[in-house]
Amino acid sequence: MSFLLLSLFAFVIGSVPTGLIIAKTRGIDIRGIGSGNIGATNVLRTTGKWPALLTLVGDMLKGIIPVLAARYIHPGLLFEGLIGIIAVLGHNFSVFLKFRGGKGVATSLGVLFIYSPQTALITIIIWLMTVLISRYSSMGALVSFGILPLNIFLFDAPGKLPVALVLTGLMFIRHRENISNLLKGTERKVGKRA
Repeated sequence: MSFLLLSLFAFVIGSVPTGLIIAKTRGIDIRGIGSGNIGATNVLRTTGKWPALLTLVGDMLKGIIPVLAARYIHPGLLFEGLIGIIAVLGHNFSVFLKFRGGKGVATSLGVLFIYSPQTALITIIIWLMTVLISRYSSMGALVSFGILPLNIFLFDAPGKLPVALVLTGLMFIRHRENISNLLKGTERKVGKRA
């Protein structure tokens, strides 16, 4: 029962469209501007730095809060990991947006901050370095989460590897269009105004 209730809680929390709400306070519906995505990168393009930062923090909290709740209610790698994945699924397929949503980068990082803090830090560093070099946020997400399973294996418990593989898989699934755009050379760079 606790798993079902916490799963519902995680999915609903994950579903809150932080970026959409923040952008709407500025009179902007980001679903029709830029990439149309509700994440921090598109908020940055369409609304500015501070709204993007608020979106980033809010989306990370959507991963942090459910995993903390899982740890409090029933500590364990499997339980915490599954609740984290459900929170990311809530973000990606929001119940408030007819099961459409974001790409799960910030929410996945929020999950990692509790589930595997050291690899969360490594993932952020790799993401930042990749973005600084390439100027593509999507490239940063794909590279940093692409090697997340290896980082989990090297720097944390092997029992966390299944959760890492699922998070990586979800990241690549949600970035299919970005991968296509990167290959075609049509992907938008970070900071480019919409």
